[in-house]
Amino acid sequence: METDALVSFLIDQRFPLVLGAIALVVAVLAVIRLSALDKRQAQDAEALRQRLDTLWHDMDEWRVSGFSNPPQTAHALARETVDDARLATERAAYEEIWPQVWALHDKLGVFLRAVEAGEPAGDSRLAARHAALEARDIQNRLKPFCHQEVDELITRLIDADIKAHLAACQYLDLLRDTATSEHSHERNVQRDKFRMIYDGEARELVTRLVEAIRARTLGGN
Repeated sequence: METDALVSFLIDQRFPLVLGAIALVVAVLAVIRLSALDKRQAQDAEALRQRLDTLWHDMDEWRVSGFSNPPQTAHALARETVDDARLATERAAYEEIWPQVWALHDKLGVFLRAVEAGEPAGDSRLAARHAALEARDIQNRLKPFCHQEVDELITRLIDADIKAHLAACQYLDLLRDTATSEHSHERNVQRDKFRMIYDGEARELVTRLVEAIRARTLGGN
């Protein structure tokens, strides 16, 4: 009985202490948590302040830039519109003239190869001639819309192809004559002439014309 009374007494005496200890631990944990929350809120507030400072700084720079570079005037916008329309018209002209110029050069090549091979060349001769006439007609019609450099190259290329065509025609005419030494020499001259024009001058002009058209259309100059 005395032992039970002693245990009961000790429990009664320790229980308030245990409760007090538990309450103290809870209070300490609450303080720690509140401190952590305060620290987290302070960090969030600082991050927000920095973002706001950055935003205001960017807005200030934008305003300064706006004053330094005012919007384009109506005159400048109108000029850009005119330039775009001019470039579109010029590009459309090249899209029409280039296929015909290339067709002339290609058909002339077919004719010249037939001449050199001694094959019938009547049809290819007429095809090259008609291609030259059509190319010249299209060039004259589109001349106002082409850049001067491009127009000059087209003129020189058509002229070169026509000269090669005429030299090949003269070569064929000489073949029908008596094979004298004089005529043989002249035939060789005409053959070398159309070869040199087609493989040299005309080919170089084709390359330069392609580069000029590319610079005008893709470069936007």
